[in-house]
Amino acid sequence: MISAQEAKKIILEYIRQSAVIEVPIEESLGQLSALDIFSPLDLPPFPQSSMDGYAFSYADLNNPEGLEIVDQIAAGDSTSIQIQPGQAVRIFTGAAVPEGADTIIMQEKTEIRDKRLFIKDRALIPGTHLRSMGSEIKKGDPALTKDSLLNPAAIGFLASMGLTKVSVYARPTLGILITGNELESPGHALPYGKVYDSNSFTFKSAFQQIGIREISILKVTDQVALLIEALHGALDKHDVVILTGGVSVGDFDFVIEATRHCGVQQVFHKIKQKPGKPFYFGVKEGKYVFGLPGNPASSLTCFYEYIEPAIQKMMGKPSSIKIARAPITAEYDKPAGLTHFLKAYFDGSRVTPLDAQESFRLKSFARANALIAIDENTTSVSVGEEVEVHILPV
Repeated sequence: MISAQEAKKIILEYIRQSAVIEVPIEESLGQLSALDIFSPLDLPPFPQSSMDGYAFSYADLNNPEGLEIVDQIAAGDSTSIQIQPGQAVRIFTGAAVPEGADTIIMQEKTEIRDKRLFIKDRALIPGTHLRSMGSEIKKGDPALTKDSLLNPAAIGFLASMGLTKVSVYARPTLGILITGNELESPGHALPYGKVYDSNSFTFKSAFQQIGIREISILKVTDQVALLIEALHGALDKHDVVILTGGVSVGDFDFVIEATRHCGVQQVFHKIKQKPGKPFYFGVKEGKYVFGLPGNPASSLTCFYEYIEPAIQKMMGKPSSIKIARAPITAEYDKPAGLTHFLKAYFDGSRVTPLDAQESFRLKSFARANALIAIDENTTSVSVGEEVEVHILPV
């Protein structure tokens, strides 16, 4: 067995960033830009009004006779006009400012008499309410740097420059094999001796939460031939394969045998931790295989501690799980030799271990927003002592 720290280090050393692909910007939310992006145009592409009002030359500010209103320009009007000294145009937000005008006066600070414009704001300065051409970004300037997060604002910014596609790190495709004769699907009658499958729902949701969309789930009974067939198929189709259940050493635990038969190179099997000790990691031809215990809380703990950071690295991103230190609200004793991960609630200043820490119990995990990590060599933690807190994504 290896330590939890060693397991994390080894996995991330094996994981490689995904290929760079081009996707429509509307499909890029949450990904990182894989390349620097430069603006193909000046933005705005013309001098633009930022206010409903009147456009005029600042030199005419104090014209005692007022200004002749010669035209009206709305946003989207494509006719180019030019005004002369002593003239003004009615203009609306987003409209192109006519040649000869350099200032916009708000309509609330004007007076119209005999169809002439009189300006009531003597504190006005040149260029007020006028967005100059290229004031947002100039043609050829960097718009987003490599590894920028494509959030809604970034996607809108790209669209405002007329871009329709962006280069990103490809999201990996995932195959999840749920093993176990005892599993029944929710919505069906539950025969005696069976339990409802929760892992397929848990993991699909967990991967969707970090932006993974291509997820295939297959349930496999505890028959080695069927598991080998399913694993072969999953490796052919997916970048990452997750197996839950059957990863220990019981009579019906066939995952390790199936991985060997499919040519998966075992990197390690078993970690000095609780829960999730039987965790498995292997590789085959640039693809990654993770074997998780079937107990729901064990498998979800392993997801947060090992798989989530690995998937994020493939997409060029850091883990969304934040590490903090905080005082614990209850004492905790354990034997040396295993790192313990405790389901917990972190209120921003203190962290509280929840009840029902057993590996099969999801009820407490449903209330948890953090895991407490207690090192394998630590045997006792006192109330108020600082512990390592792994804050889970929400």
